[in-house]
Amino acid sequence: MLKEQRRFRIFSLCLALAACSFQSPATPSATVAGSPAPVAEEQAGPGKVSINQATAEMLAEAMNGVGLKKARSIVEYREQYGPFTSVEQLAEVPGMGTSLVERNLSRLTL
Repeated sequence: MLKEQRRFRIFSLCLALAACSFQSPATPSATVAGSPAPVAEEQAGPGKVSINQATAEMLAEAMNGVGLKKARSIVEYREQYGPFTSVEQLAEVPGMGTSLVERNLSRLTL
């Protein structure tokens, strides 16, 4: 009985994921309990975070190899020098290198 319940849960999850992948880009994403979606995700598209609008917490969650401390450095750099003009400009942030930026290019947008 437990195996059947587990299979049903996995099957239900697969169906839900498949349904999400077939939404058109114009379709707004679902929100939990009516809470608004983060601004960075709305403008960046699915799976990407805006380096010019995201909070340090959002950046730390989205980026591979970036913790909260480096994410705060990104936000502080942005506040001090203004918005980034390219994603590659992240390499100018202290603690960020070109290899770390390249590793995260697919996760980031302006």
